[in-house]
Amino acid sequence: METNKDNPLRAEKRKKLLALREKGLEIFPHNFKPTVKTKELHEKYDSLEVGEVREDVHVTLAGRLMTQRSMGKAAFFNIQDQEGRIQGYVRKQELSEEDQAFLDGVDLGDWVGIEGFVFKTKKGELSVHCKSFKIIAKTIEPLPEKFHGVADVEIKYRHRHLDLITDEASRKVFKTRSLIVREIRRFLDDRGFLEVETPVLQPIYGGAAAYPFSTHHRALDMKLFLKISPELYLKRLIVGGFEKVYEIGKNFRNEGIDRSHNPEFTMLEYYEAYTDYLDQMEQFEELVCHVVQKIKGTLKFEYQGKPIDFSRPWKRVTVYGGIQEYGGFDAAAMSEDELFQKIKELGSDMKKPEGKAAMVMEAFELVAEPHLWNPTIVMDFPKEVSPLTKAHRSEPGLVERFEPFAACMEIGNSYSELNDPLDQRERLEEQEAQRVVDEEAQPMDEDFLHAIETGMPPAGGVGLGIERLVMILTDRPSIRDIIFFPTMKFK
Repeated sequence: METNKDNPLRAEKRKKLLALREKGLEIFPHNFKPTVKTKELHEKYDSLEVGEVREDVHVTLAGRLMTQRSMGKAAFFNIQDQEGRIQGYVRKQELSEEDQAFLDGVDLGDWVGIEGFVFKTKKGELSVHCKSFKIIAKTIEPLPEKFHGVADVEIKYRHRHLDLITDEASRKVFKTRSLIVREIRRFLDDRGFLEVETPVLQPIYGGAAAYPFSTHHRALDMKLFLKISPELYLKRLIVGGFEKVYEIGKNFRNEGIDRSHNPEFTMLEYYEAYTDYLDQMEQFEELVCHVVQKIKGTLKFEYQGKPIDFSRPWKRVTVYGGIQEYGGFDAAAMSEDELFQKIKELGSDMKKPEGKAAMVMEAFELVAEPHLWNPTIVMDFPKEVSPLTKAHRSEPGLVERFEPFAACMEIGNSYSELNDPLDQRERLEEQEAQRVVDEEAQPMDEDFLHAIETGMPPAGGVGLGIERLVMILTDRPSIRDIIFFPTMKFK
């Protein structure tokens, strides 16, 4: 994208800006007061007859000038606000001398404010006949081509403002994202959950297997980490007596970037006392289906050209059962050497055996996850990969954990939360020992253990990746399409 000062379009726009200033015109006023939005205008007056004029309907609008075509002493143009576009019509001789100068000096992309009355053109387009025309913010940078918008995805992500100006579909995606978060909040609020906030800067990170970002607090002379999960703090609130809590906030994980991962992302986590993972399976389905129905109007639709069905109940499959169903082998009956050989045959990048639990999860990822298109609950994980989860009540070696999948992506995570302080300490000690070879293992956190030792009631906890749900409900293939400002390599 050309942004240098030698761009002739920039030079011409700058010349007009300076000329308007020389005339003493205010091209950056402190405010402007629209009386109506384009959407409201269309809703009220699209029903006018062709050629009908309503001089009694006086309106004031503001927006960005997107198109302009001159017809001698008159001109048609389109302005765009947050809600949409409207056509304007102006006769130069009907304007004041000052407004004529604004009209002569305006460029595509400038922010303008207009006043006038509504009418329907002979071609049937609702329009505003302008009696006043002001520039309220002059631009220097030219917009992308009006008919093509921003075609380069690198520019779309790096200069999101240009994408939003020129692509109505992109603007709709982000409006839908806001609606999704609003519906999630409404669902939880209606069930008596309390929205809370936990620290972003933490002295000890935890709650997920991930490598953190770190920083240094100068005044306290201490190392801090950006949170990878709010889990350990939310559990402290359950210990403190709040029975239903949730947080929608940013998590930060110093990991790779691909179509479903961004180092900074938004997560919903909620915890509910006196429940377990079976209760939360039901509630998670209810939450997601509530949001899907509100946003799509149906539980059956297409994502990336392929039908997807969120109708309840969702399929349930255990980790070992999924490997058997989709891979055709019994991972539980294999030795570590046999399982390592098997996953290498399946294309694993694992360099050497990393313990049976890790290899079981690798096998599941390779053979089962590519088949989990319709929403599926994957449940009953190996104990070693779930250090904060209660042991399974009937299956030794497993824990009561589930991960929901949709469109072959993990969209959440849930546990029957571990609240036995002796078991929790033993698990964290095991994790701490693993940190010699696994930098993503959970570090020891004595303050968290103090909370668990104070007593936490039985509880079920759930995490939901907001971006992945938004991807599915807006039919976008990449997480970068639904984050306003995705992480990009600095240029």
